[in-house]
Amino acid sequence: MFLKTISLACLVCAAVSVSAQTTDTLKKIADSGKVTFAYRESSVPFSYLAGSTQPIGLSVDLSMAVADSLKKRLNLPNLKIEWQSVTSANRIPLVTNGTIDLECGSTTNNSDRGKQVQFAINHFYTGTRLMVKKGTGIKNYPDLAKKTYATTSGTTNALVMRKHVADNKIDTEVLLGKDHADSMLMVEAGRAVAFAMDDILLFGLIGTAKNPAEWEVVGDALQVEPYACMMRKDDPKFAEVVNGTIGGLMKSGEFEKLYTKWFMQPIPPRNAAIGLPMNKELRDNLKALSDKPAL
Repeated sequence: MFLKTISLACLVCAAVSVSAQTTDTLKKIADSGKVTFAYRESSVPFSYLAGSTQPIGLSVDLSMAVADSLKKRLNLPNLKIEWQSVTSANRIPLVTNGTIDLECGSTTNNSDRGKQVQFAINHFYTGTRLMVKKGTGIKNYPDLAKKTYATTSGTTNALVMRKHVADNKIDTEVLLGKDHADSMLMVEAGRAVAFAMDDILLFGLIGTAKNPAEWEVVGDALQVEPYACMMRKDDPKFAEVVNGTIGGLMKSGEFEKLYTKWFMQPIPPRNAAIGLPMNKELRDNLKALSDKPAL
């Protein structure tokens, strides 16, 4: 019995040791000489592809700033940066299993996800609205009755919409796209009348559409939520680097310059500006540096 107890204790200690190693991201990066960042293919203007294999956007710039901090912290001037495409469905598993070290895309920081991953300082605030083709007569959620709308699989928007239509007894059907571009295509092809998503992503998709003038964003904003970068839990040293980088950009005024670059100035691929001034929630967080999640 005593030997069994000792053996069990050893197994527990080994498991704790393995867990500690898997969450020591700085050691992982130092040993390998590389860091792996995630990117989204169509989360304009945060993280997207614009005619090349190199992602661009506000969140990509934040990732690159973290890379610069890692180079200094680990004394690795030649740190290799690798990029891994992720979707709404696989982004959390790829963070938790160690495939990627940091996901800066368009991910909502909420309490449920916080049980699986660690979130950095919030860097944007948005709410669910509807993107429709002009002239369809869709102005708000009740107009979806007896019609089909689209949203993206694995997003908080899908949950918010499900609750809203149920609470308000709106008789509507939903189609789930694998990514935002796929969801938009459903509306473009006439399979759905609206695409429910974070309003900023909808404005970004319109800016990169073939004919931006035929689209509009309508409806009340449902549940204002924060975006934040994701990393593995129980890794305070890596979180210190990430939050130190983002917080430093916010305190120095550099983050506001990045915001202007991606939201107020023309951006690829069509060199059109989104034209969305910084909202009060984000401006307040430039001082508060909060990582508070949505409910």
